[in-house]
Amino acid sequence: QVQLVESGGGMVESGGSLRLSCAASGIIFSSYVMGWYRQAPGKQRELVAGISSGGSSDYADSVKGRFTISRDNAKNTVYLQMNSLKPEDTAVYYCRGARPGVYQYWGQGTQVTVSS
Repeated sequence: QVQLVESGGGMVESGGSLRLSCAASGIIFSSYVMGWYRQAPGKQRELVAGISSGGSSDYADSVKGRFTISRDNAKNTVYLQMNSLKPEDTAVYYCRGARPGVYQYWGQGTQVTVSS
């Protein structure tokens, strides 16, 4: 059974930091493209950051220079370090694991709230 379990969300003041984690089980983690998405109330889910199986990363323009995605294949875990948080970063953050064109799995989401 595949599981992606996010943790690390919470409430923080503007300018603060949070580190999200997503622990995967039931998949060959090292072969999966991993990503963090977010969905704010009334908005569509959007890609925040992605990291390939080889470690290459990409970011949404809105988070470049503030967020860093990383992965630890030995721990089957992907991280999202979020610095200089802004109120507009408030959303539910979801972890996604994918074998492109084959499978994709989603976590249950973790709430991030940034107060001004």
